[in-house]
Amino acid sequence: MGVLRLQLPTDPRWVNIVEKNIEEILTDHAWCEQKAATNAITIITNNPEHQDLVQDLLALVKEEVDHFEQVHNIIIKRGLKLGRERKDEYVNELYQYMKRSGDGSRVSGLVERLLFSAMIEARSCERFKVLSENIQDEELAVFYRELMESEAGHYTTFITYARKYGVGIDVEKRWREWLAFEESIISNYGKNETIHG
Repeated sequence: MGVLRLQLPTDPRWVNIVEKNIEEILTDHAWCEQKAATNAITIITNNPEHQDLVQDLLALVKEEVDHFEQVHNIIIKRGLKLGRERKDEYVNELYQYMKRSGDGSRVSGLVERLLFSAMIEARSCERFKVLSENIQDEELAVFYRELMESEAGHYTTFITYARKYGVGIDVEKRWREWLAFEESIISNYGKNETIHG
């Protein structure tokens, strides 16, 4: 999967599941965007001394909130309803891995959070690509193509800052470990009408 370096691609047949419940995928997607914005705000809150990181993540937060609004507008336009926030088991597994992996230092904590964020963006980008190429709904195909490009940019932002501020940490080695862990869990997903499920 090229630049994303994901080890296991999503089976395109996942889109057949998605198409059976568009309201559910849109609701789940909307909340994914909200959680992505919240995650970036958390990184800003914990690392205010890195001015360039703060600036770039502020821009990212605005983009994620804008995506939330775009998804919500599609929901309204189609006469659907935004359901309550969904639990994301995939992200929770990544989160637990992140919590176990740091050495307790601020640098390690920042790098782990950035790699956790990069991993989610990478998989979301890949899922949006699969949706854009396989979904029968033309409006959603175009929408997910546009979002795929945006998510790729977010992935790059997180990886770049992990490398910049990961002083004393072999960030490349750590990222390979993240990719291997993600490969070990992703085969359990892709069976539900959710972005990561």
